[in-house]
Parts: sequence; C-alpha cells; structure tokens
Amino acid sequence: MAEKCIPVDLFNPGQVFACLGFLEAADVLLGDAAGGFDWSGTDARFVLRADGDENPFGAVLAFLAEATVESVAPHGSVLSTQKWNVPTSVSAPGEPFPFPEPNSPATLPALLRTPSGKSILVDHWGDRTQRDNVKFWAGAGGYPGAALFRDGLALCLPLPPQTADDPFRVPAIQSSSFRLDWRRDYIPLDVGFSPNAHGDIEMRGYPIVELMAAIGLTHARPKRFNKLQYGYGVLQGARCDLYEPILHRVALGQTALPLQRRMFRFDLGWPGKEDQARCILDVHEEPTP
Repeated sequence: MAEKCIPVDLFNPGQVFACLGFLEAADVLLGDAAGGFDWSGTDARFVLRADGDENPFGAVLAFLAEATVESVAPHGSVLSTQKWNVPTSVSAPGEPFPFPEPNSPATLPALLRTPSGKSILVDHWGDRTQRDNVKFWAGAGGYPGAALFRDGLALCLPLPPQTADDPFRVPAIQSSSFRLDWRRDYIPLDVGFSPNAHGDIEMRGYPIVELMAAIGLTHARPKRFNKLQYGYGVLQGARCDLYEPILHRVALGQTALPLQRRMFRFDLGWPGKEDQARCILDVHEEPTP
C-alpha cells in the first residue's frame, strides 16, 4: 500500500470536503482507501492510504487529467446538457438512477469517465432525500453541475508536476464555480463594489478544491442548521490510525463517534438576490462534545 499526505486548512470547508473526495476517489480507483486529518503538528495535513505503490493523490489527479465529463439522464427522459456542449447519456431500462428525474438539466449527475473504463459519478446537487444537497450555485434551470465540472477540469489542466504534493494551492482565473471554496467568493455590499463590473479585475479560484469537494459530497454532507448555516466534523488520524470512508462520511455530518474529532460551523450569505446563490462568509471552530 502507498501512503501520502497533503496540507489542508480545516477552516476551509471546501478543502475538507475535497479531502473526502480524494478518499472516495482513491477507494474507487485503487481500493481499500483510508484517511485521516492530522493536526498534531504546526499545520494540519490529510493522510491518505490506498492499495498499490502509486501516490494515491497522484492517481486521483491522473484520473481527472484523463477523464471526460458527461451528464446522465434516467431512461425515457428528454433532459439534456447538449446546449452547454456536455454530452448526455441515458440510463438503460431498469438501471437504477440516484434520485427522481429532476425538473431541469442543471441537476443531472455528472459522470467522469476515462478511456480505460474507470468512472466516478458526481450527483450530490440533485439529491432530493432528507439530506441537504449543498447546492450553493444559483438557478435550478441554469448552468448544469456537469458543465461546471467540465469547466473546472479545463481550468486546472495540464496539472503541474508538483500538484499532488499540495493540490489545494493551484489557482486559476475562475468566473463560476460550485462555491465550495470561499477564497474566491465575496458579497458586493460587504466589499463596497462588484468586481464583475470592472473588466480589469479577474477573480482567482481553486478548481481542484471545487472538483474534489463535489466528489467528496457524493456520499457525505455537512450538517445543515438553516439555509445560511452549516456544520462539519473531521476525524483525527495519524499514519498508524486511519479510517475508511464510511466513518469520515458520518463525522462530516457531526454525528457523534467514539473517536477524536474537531467540529466547525460556517455561515453563508447572498452575493446576489436572496434565495439564489450562496457563498461562504465565515468559519469558526466549536467545542467538541
């Protein structure tokens, strides 16, 4: 098995979600993945271990570099993301679909697929169960999640050779995103102006965080208190004590576990009209019960 670690800011929800994305993807691509957040040193790090001799972070990034993106519609559906130049495949008759047919192509799942046949489905934004879908970008009938994922991939490719050592610090000029990494977002009323109104201001985001966070939210969600407040938890893990994905999924939702953990809460605001897009404003740590 191979084991590596990367820096992570525990006060950045997107980076925490993205760590779970690396864990989930490594489990699919390599097998037997386990991970943990190690804050024993000066800076927190996320430790990831998986089958094989390859750096698991590098293996996941190599998958992204090869992957194409398509949306998936349920059998018999006429929904399509072709309008946004994202191909749509239709499920076979009787094939399970992750949620009831949506009202708009915006929330069709995104399927990442490589020529070798490896694939990962990203679908949290269409979830209509009792779990919150953590869809912070605007418009039920607007820009599709599959197109946002495709755009994010284009922004971070080709990947610099050292990306696997510190993937969350790779910036790109980014006009739209899943709004999961708060380093890019702003509230115009708070900053006093809108950068969108100035042609010489370019907003920089962190597409690898956004992409991996979207994957991380496929099986795990932060705890929702209301539309503008969420909480999440992280599990302590050192090299000799790492945990499989299911325990990290439970911990992210702040469910009690007999393991060492830390708890955080974050506040959101409306960058535009109320009840449309949301962006993360502030993050603080809470006492752990």
